[in-house]
Amino acid sequence: MKLIFMGTPEFALPSLKMLADSGKHEVALVITQPDKPKGRGLHLEQPQVKVLAVSRGIPVMQPQRIKGNGEVMDTFEQIKPDAAVVVAYGKLIPVELLNIPPKGFINVHASLLPSLRGASPINHAILSG
Repeated sequence: MKLIFMGTPEFALPSLKMLADSGKHEVALVITQPDKPKGRGLHLEQPQVKVLAVSRGIPVMQPQRIKGNGEVMDTFEQIKPDAAVVVAYGKLIPVELLNIPPKGFINVHASLLPSLRGASPINHAILSG
């Protein structure tokens, strides 16, 4: 399948690696959060997903906003992905995008949804036994 991958932190790396290395799927685009200032010098740090995608030659898009973003919509329509995979992207996906891939979106989450969603789902899962 032709896929668009949406993710940002290190947690998303195993999923992106598996898809890129599978030989069964084409990761046509990675969408991730913009680079952010980190540390004392506030140097821009690239999201881990971007670093991996660039090293694999996968095109990367880093929109400030996804909702109402015509460039993101146009890119989805041009690529014509079969599906999109979301792993810790960090932003809500607008309905207009959700309707584009014929096989929809697959959301990989760190906890059991919907009961353990939120800012620290893994911590809550552990605390809940």
